[in-house]
Amino acid sequence: MSNTEDKLAQLIKDEIAAIDESNPAVRLAELSTALRFAGGLHLISGKIAVEAEFDHKPSATRFRNVIHGHFGFRSAAAISAPTSTKKYESYIVRVAENGEALARHTGLLDSRRRPVRGLPNKLTTSHISETVGILRGAFLARGTMTDPGRAQYIEFVAPSNEAAMALVGACGRMGVSAKARDVRGGFRVVIREPESVSQFLEACGAHESLKSWLEIRSRREVRANANRLVNFDDANLRRSAQAAVAACTRVERAFEILGDSVPEHLAYAGKLRLEHREASLDELGHYADPVMTKDAVAGRIRRLLALADKHARDNGLPTTDFGVIDE
Repeated sequence: MSNTEDKLAQLIKDEIAAIDESNPAVRLAELSTALRFAGGLHLISGKIAVEAEFDHKPSATRFRNVIHGHFGFRSAAAISAPTSTKKYESYIVRVAENGEALARHTGLLDSRRRPVRGLPNKLTTSHISETVGILRGAFLARGTMTDPGRAQYIEFVAPSNEAAMALVGACGRMGVSAKARDVRGGFRVVIREPESVSQFLEACGAHESLKSWLEIRSRREVRANANRLVNFDDANLRRSAQAAVAACTRVERAFEILGDSVPEHLAYAGKLRLEHREASLDELGHYADPVMTKDAVAGRIRRLLALADKHARDNGLPTTDFGVIDE
């Protein structure tokens, strides 16, 4: 991730992790989703333990507090240093002594002690208010935010296709358009549309992060529009310059072909063109005495070239296009 992406994701996670959620059902939904997306089940001395790894320390602290406050279970914490495949240190939360009880209560195990591949059914069919907890838990566990002004999307790494589809469904319940993708054997959930990104942040309660994201996105769009206008103007200037060079070359050739037989009014327009090589037709009209419209100037130069081309063809000479470089 780029520095901007890191800052955006950290800003959102900082704000969500600091939310004081009073509804215990929403807190449990957050915890269940976070453990499903960031965690797994392990056997330690024949007992089931729950372990989850986070890239955000306040998130790890938040879920340790929920585990202790909601169930009274103690958890251990550890820091995993960066490696060649992982650029950032991570924070591991482990519940060993009451791991199986926590796994059952949070839906990691079903009633027959089998691991659940998606999210618990009671969670995916819960009240809409608990769906907010699903979105928060998924983002704190495995959510990232790309740089506004580029692709502009939120992405989650899911542990299984079932978990990815469950998250897509939870997003849909909140009016957020999300899609599941299978990327190189891994499962992703992507919220790509800017309106849905805004809706997601609003639903999670990340209001300050939403303001910051919209401001950054607005600045990038203004800059991109300005760059497009500059490039457009540059292209127009290049085309105008090329047209002026070609016109001067053809006028010079017309004078060579016609010699002293050029009608006076056409010769005047041609000389204006040669005397002010970089001027536009409108500017040439202002240089004329008396002043002429740009259409009048263009018409006289056009007739001069046509007269010279006819004379050249009649006498087997190269026309005014001879020597003009085709851009």
